[in-house]
Amino acid sequence: MDVGIGLPATIPGIERDPLLDWARRAEQRGFSSLGTIDRLVYPNLEPLVALAAAAAVTERIRLMTDILLAPLRGNGALLAKQAATLEAISGGRLTLGVAVGGRPDDYDAADVPLHERGRLMDGLLEELRQVWAGEQRGFAGAIGPPPLRPGGPELLIGGNADPVIRRVAQFGAGWTMGGGPPDRFGETAERVRAAWSEAGREGEPRLIALCYFALGDGAREAADSYINDYYAIAGDELAEQIADSVATDEETARGYRDAFAGAGADELIYFPCSRDLAQVDLLADAVL
Repeated sequence: MDVGIGLPATIPGIERDPLLDWARRAEQRGFSSLGTIDRLVYPNLEPLVALAAAAAVTERIRLMTDILLAPLRGNGALLAKQAATLEAISGGRLTLGVAVGGRPDDYDAADVPLHERGRLMDGLLEELRQVWAGEQRGFAGAIGPPPLRPGGPELLIGGNADPVIRRVAQFGAGWTMGGGPPDRFGETAERVRAAWSEAGREGEPRLIALCYFALGDGAREAADSYINDYYAIAGDELAEQIADSVATDEETARGYRDAFAGAGADELIYFPCSRDLAQVDLLADAVL
């Protein structure tokens, strides 16, 4: 199983130099991917822009939105162009993970109806496919740049609901779980594989999981501070449950690695609760 690490792009206060140093160090230490998560109403960096910055200072490591709240973008053609651009400047290293999310404030701020997000997602995924296939759209022809890979960047669909399973089989190269324990990952992964086979898809879907980590001195405090703030909109009880699940010691970090590998994950992305660069080395020493 591959092991990736999240960029601290969602942690309030992150600045240019620490973000770029983190990307460089993650590549040096051998992580498979740099991941981002997404919100609109929060003091985070925009995921595609953050990954473009990381692309400029790295050469090998994959770049992954895990996930991007695609319906908030509102325009599949524009998102297709943005993703193809990032794919081009990174030399083909982009994995575009997309999901609908469910925070009402994000949808209100984007002036996108929350209750229509599923329908909007289906239309957006079809639009991505058409644009990346080179469909002619106007006087100059197709919307470019042309994707480096046939069919466009690797596309993952995130979530756990039934429509997600259908979208993976219809549009995606694989599935990413937005959070949860390894046993639940394994159960949904089986549903994804079954839908993939029933749809007549060749090969196997790529299966991705994530978890949170904070290691070293002050790990518990960093986890509680960040997670309880980031998930405050979900209510105190759920935010505390997520905070309690953060890997705050090496044994737990390795336990997540081994459990998700056993559940069939192809890659596990560890997202940080601290923007301290030392976290990259602490995690690498623990799980790589």
